[in-house]
Amino acid sequence: MAALEDPRPAVNGAAPHVSKKPKLSFITESELRDEFAHHQPGIARLNNGSFGSCPASIIAAQRRWQFRFLRQPDDFFFNQLQPQIIQSRAVIKDLINADHVDEVAIVDNATTAAAIVLQHVGWAFAEGRFQKGDAVVMLHCAFQAVKKSIEAYVTRAGGSVIVVNLPFPVNSNEEIIAEFRKGLARGKANGKKVRLAIIDHITSMPCVVIPARELVRICREEGVERVFVDAAHAIGNIHVDVKDIGADFYVSNLHKWFFCPPSVAFLYCRKSPVSPDLHHPVVSHEYGNGLAIESAWIGTRDYSSQLVIPEVLEFTRRFEGGLEGIRNRNHDKAVEMAQMLAKAWGTNLGSPPEMCPSMAMIGLPSKLGVLTDDDALKLRSHLRDHFLVEVPIHCEVPRDGETRAMDADGCITGYVRISHQVYNTLDEYIRLRDAIIQLAQNGVTWKTIQS
Repeated sequence: MAALEDPRPAVNGAAPHVSKKPKLSFITESELRDEFAHHQPGIARLNNGSFGSCPASIIAAQRRWQFRFLRQPDDFFFNQLQPQIIQSRAVIKDLINADHVDEVAIVDNATTAAAIVLQHVGWAFAEGRFQKGDAVVMLHCAFQAVKKSIEAYVTRAGGSVIVVNLPFPVNSNEEIIAEFRKGLARGKANGKKVRLAIIDHITSMPCVVIPARELVRICREEGVERVFVDAAHAIGNIHVDVKDIGADFYVSNLHKWFFCPPSVAFLYCRKSPVSPDLHHPVVSHEYGNGLAIESAWIGTRDYSSQLVIPEVLEFTRRFEGGLEGIRNRNHDKAVEMAQMLAKAWGTNLGSPPEMCPSMAMIGLPSKLGVLTDDDALKLRSHLRDHFLVEVPIHCEVPRDGETRAMDADGCITGYVRISHQVYNTLDEYIRLRDAIIQLAQNGVTWKTIQS
């Protein structure tokens, strides 16, 4: 099958530049393939959203940092590590439009960031600054690790949890906003207070861009004490301006869509009186010196994934439009491929194109019989083992009284989540398309898959 068309305008034959500056030379198709030649050959890798992808040049940069440490660890620790981490934090500060580098801490992943925020909230309940029964409001599709952190830190200290069930498939931001308002109202019932709202910027499963700025504004209007935006997928996927969003805490992984090696994330904490009370859950020598400094040294470990952030930014500049250009092209291709799949399968998209990031949910033919999470996992494994397609499958069964999208054979309860990153090609989506058509035509369901 033909590869996806090069998203860059042709250099040859383009309108001449008025400027006398030399023409920019962007990454070629051959160079792009070389950057991701370490990917296992023959796999249709349509799941960038889960683990990201690190180019070869960044892997090489990471190795250089690792060897600098191994050659002379004492010199590296005393003279190189902290200045380089500050440089990485400065790059992030500019990327997200934070006011000050002190507002940016680098941590391992979004799970660590959630632990930092929810540990802080848990202490407030345990120490009596928050009243027993006051609420934390979260979306029902919050990441499982966030739910576990709430259980570990908040509910055991006396906080209650209000879960906002979002509609899916979803048709508009207004549907999300309406349900969120209902959740806040439940949290404030009987004179209680909502101490923390946790808002996803891009939900993972099902995948939808949430109107985070609008929900943060509603939280401020409703007197919610603190707002934490879990944006694990955001950087490199959608535009991020933390001042415009207005949350107290904002986290995004850098290894998912920003090409960093796993694992690295940032946690933005807006300067406020509570800032000194935020601490890394791993207590080390720097405890009490501020979250960013605490996070920059949690004992002997490999910090190289944090140190390559400036090199990653340079990598994105090899593409026309830099990170923004990559983002826009990935979104457009994800939507294009999703619409192609939905048409071929006679199904639907899980959200309008404007609510898709560089990922999209597409309904699977109902005759595949995906009715439980276990069914979804079996189908996913079958696609990997028999068709060499790596893609997540989501199950969404209607609740009582709900109406859901239908195809010619019944209610659509299974959805596939595709990603598009710069290395993806058209033939990979064609392979997924044809695999699902073949399974549906052959009457394959999860029952036949397991036998």
